[in-house]
Amino acid sequence: MEDTKIQWHPGFVAAMDIEFKEDREKLELESEHNLNRKPLEIDLLVIKKEKDAEIHNEIGKIFRGHNIMEYKSPGDQLDIDTFYKVSGYASLYKSYGKTVDGIKAEDITISLLRESKPRELFNYFKKHNAEVGMPYNGIYYIQGLSPFPAQVVVIKELGQEGHMWIKALTEKMKKEELEKLIRKSGEFSNEYDRRLAESVLEVTLNANISLIEELRGDTEMGEMMLKIMQPVILEIEKKAEIRGKKAGMEEGKILGAIEVLRNFKSNDDVKKIIMEKYNITEDDLEKYL
Repeated sequence: MEDTKIQWHPGFVAAMDIEFKEDREKLELESEHNLNRKPLEIDLLVIKKEKDAEIHNEIGKIFRGHNIMEYKSPGDQLDIDTFYKVSGYASLYKSYGKTVDGIKAEDITISLLRESKPRELFNYFKKHNAEVGMPYNGIYYIQGLSPFPAQVVVIKELGQEGHMWIKALTEKMKKEELEKLIRKSGEFSNEYDRRLAESVLEVTLNANISLIEELRGDTEMGEMMLKIMQPVILEIEKKAEIRGKKAGMEEGKILGAIEVLRNFKSNDDVKKIIMEKYNITEDDLEKYL
């Protein structure tokens, strides 16, 4: 069901916002920046407010005035066509400046991020004599293929220090890593950062359902998780209720219940609960999943 598909990109934008927390006053982040009236969107556009501002996070070391970021969620392909697509976005972005050559080509960078290393893409780089350097762990600078400075960020290879939020966008989160993430979320003192943390946690928990029950077994962690995620849980329940009312039938109630349960239970547990609650067979249940 499309509605229950994990929405990785909001988590990515939130994670990058936290990644650049130290330099936030120097940057302007625009999520899903429209290139024109047609449906061409940049995942994240990062604009440096001051040309010579130094960015502390390694991902932003390559940044110039206008920085185009493309994120690929776990399982999505990152290939040479994606590389050239993002280069094309950068070219279009340049061409849409307010005046002729108002945005300089040398003032644009492109960044492509993916959890694991795209082997075929790097093989392409090698075969076509592109120069590949790695100034920082997990960050590869690519020269010779794009008219713009380019980097490929392999999230799995990034160090944990300073990158825990972008590294949280995974389906392979370890229990101790999730515990650390939840604790860190509770340390944010302002509302803006707390909301960003909640956005990342929502994606992480949806992608790592099996860990939720483990954490609930830990009284302290269970209470912290409930406190931090309560707004998200309430929003999920509200959407499910609205969906059920619109359907106006048993089907709507079942779909709403599944939507809520999937955020906190494994698929097998969801099936068992729904079959018992609504007295339906496993075969009947399949049409809702």
